[in-house]
Amino acid sequence: MSHETRTAPRICPLCEATCGLTLTIEGTTVTGARGDRDDIFSRGFICPKGASFGGLDADPDRLRVPLVRGADGELRETAWSEAFDLIAARIPALVETHGPQAVGVVLGNPNVHTVAGSLYPPLLLGALRTRNVFTASTLDQMPKHVSSGLLYGDAHAIPVPDLDRTDHLLLIGANPLESNGSLCTAPDFPGRLKALRRRGGTLTVIDPRRTRTARLADRHVAIRPGADALLLAALAHTLLTEKLADPGPLAGHLEGIDELTAALADFTPDAVAAACDVDADTITAIARELAAAPTAAVYARVGSCTVEHGTLASWLVDVLNILTGNLDRPGGAMFPLSATARAPRTAGPGAARQAVPGKGFALGRWSSRVSGHPEAKGELPIAALAEEIDTPGEGRIRALVVIAANPVLSAPDGDRLDAALADGLDFMVSVDPYLNETSRHADVVLPPPPPSQSAHFDFALNNFAVHNQVRYTRAAVPLEDGRMDESELHARLILAVSGAHGTPPSAVDDLAIGTALTRAGAPKERAAELTGESGPERRLDLMLRLGPYGLTLERLLAHPHGIDLGPLKPRLPEILRTRSGRVELLPEPIAADLPRLRRALGDRPAPLVLVGRRHLRSNNSWMHNIGSLTGGSNVCTLQIHPDDAARLGLVDGATARIEASGGAIEAPAEITDTVRSGVVSLPHGWGHNRPGTRMTVAAAHPGANVNQLLDGTLLDPLSGTAVLNALAVSVTPAP
Repeated sequence: MSHETRTAPRICPLCEATCGLTLTIEGTTVTGARGDRDDIFSRGFICPKGASFGGLDADPDRLRVPLVRGADGELRETAWSEAFDLIAARIPALVETHGPQAVGVVLGNPNVHTVAGSLYPPLLLGALRTRNVFTASTLDQMPKHVSSGLLYGDAHAIPVPDLDRTDHLLLIGANPLESNGSLCTAPDFPGRLKALRRRGGTLTVIDPRRTRTARLADRHVAIRPGADALLLAALAHTLLTEKLADPGPLAGHLEGIDELTAALADFTPDAVAAACDVDADTITAIARELAAAPTAAVYARVGSCTVEHGTLASWLVDVLNILTGNLDRPGGAMFPLSATARAPRTAGPGAARQAVPGKGFALGRWSSRVSGHPEAKGELPIAALAEEIDTPGEGRIRALVVIAANPVLSAPDGDRLDAALADGLDFMVSVDPYLNETSRHADVVLPPPPPSQSAHFDFALNNFAVHNQVRYTRAAVPLEDGRMDESELHARLILAVSGAHGTPPSAVDDLAIGTALTRAGAPKERAAELTGESGPERRLDLMLRLGPYGLTLERLLAHPHGIDLGPLKPRLPEILRTRSGRVELLPEPIAADLPRLRRALGDRPAPLVLVGRRHLRSNNSWMHNIGSLTGGSNVCTLQIHPDDAARLGLVDGATARIEASGGAIEAPAEITDTVRSGVVSLPHGWGHNRPGTRMTVAAAHPGANVNQLLDGTLLDPLSGTAVLNALAVSVTPAP
């Protein structure tokens, strides 16, 4: 093959910003990556993760062929056919003997960054018929899904801040200058915030740390961790009692505003001030500023989700946007419309459109076997995975399929889960490019190819984009000999677990296309119209054709830098799926949980609590093996305020011992006044010091697994999300 140098467009798959890249390729090797200035969404922006694309793509530790565990207990390389033969022999037999609940499925967040990870896991779950589904959502955004489900009847109807047109942005527990945004797909988030300031807008940041984002703000409020819902409730109370609430055109779509006023009566600024460690005057001022702004948006993320009242905080964010009339309004919080979205469900023409009542959103349709945790959005808390494996009894998980997930590091009490995976399973499959802390326990490891050898389309993340657009890039280099296309890998896995091993993998895509046509009320003959070089491309073509813009794959391919579909537009009432056909401001599960929040008004705060933090050059645990991204600020240190360090006898760089309910870890102390007193901070996703992995760079910089401080029992009850922030800890100098 020629080794001439060429370039190719590519959408970055390494975080939620989805920036356009221009790859430099020599032969089949990616030798460089820069921002694509012609990309219609990112306009040339790039972060260190995107610039490292070539290093990640060519990482020598990436697996290239399947691994199968032999009779001696060791993993060895094998042929693809042998790997799928073994899966087909083991999992259907386990299901036949013990039932479908004997199989658990774990899905990690990298799945939303690939075509295959978006298209095939739902089909896998349908084939397995198991309710034992665990995902990274219950370590991250599940509270937002639950609150949206309860408010709008659709757990995926999540509004995003209209960053480019808002006059006032209130950020809570979010640090987009490091994270690049989350549940808010916005290339160049830093540039968009700076543009807000340049046009005279206001940025308010509520965060216990003086983050890079907070340093950019007009107002930074260093709240006590975990008190977000109390502060938000007081803001809503102020709007209601001072007659500042004005939903405007939303009023005709709301129900429960009087009940909401009564429910929030106790959460006055004076009542919450001590618990939040924010004075009442500041709370009142923030509420008045929101009400007075021509347009405003409230946006909250991980810091407010992964706490004891995460669902209430997520609900109150939307309540504030509704009360100020900024939900579904340009410059406020709006609902994106992706090119593959479902068709609108409304009745009546134009402004007279009315929502069609839907099925609504229900919680707790089933519960976990051991602790009785209710499901949320079809998932069980990932914090309960270990006990579902290692607790004897009928219905115990005996086989596990893990796709792009590393819960030994990312979930609470990794030691217990580590032991459960080692000793409690009859069979385990991992789909993962690395032999990491979780996949090292698998009986079969199926490695997807590197990203340059895969096509890219953002099925999930376009639903959270701050500007409607659509982009697709085919594989930049051909599939390497011995590799298997990621979509074929998933299709063969589905066939193997469902008893259809040996069927051509194209049958999976054909079935998906036929099902989609039936659900859309379209004749199956339309399948013959679809174009594309593969099953996934034909499925994409169908989704584009059925989508709200009437696009086709052919048209998309003719625009390699994307198609601009315009700014966000108001979409109520078409997004509503509630039984009432209205926005239900005070759903029963929320009302039932408010007494727990009231009790928090009298809680005595712990002397020292722990929060997480994000790194610009990292994405949880799955990018720690890239040498160009190590060092600098991307280190696992315990940030601690100088006053707390002096009181505890810690000096900068010394090893600190951190203890909590789940155990103890050690990490170097980093003394800094960017974290408020009474708070310490450790990043999430570290702890690469377990034997049996093949991640050379990560093992050389292992860090400490902050989730080992958790025993897995502390959850937000409505969403099942693990409490990862505002955790009471003790810190001492290490002996």
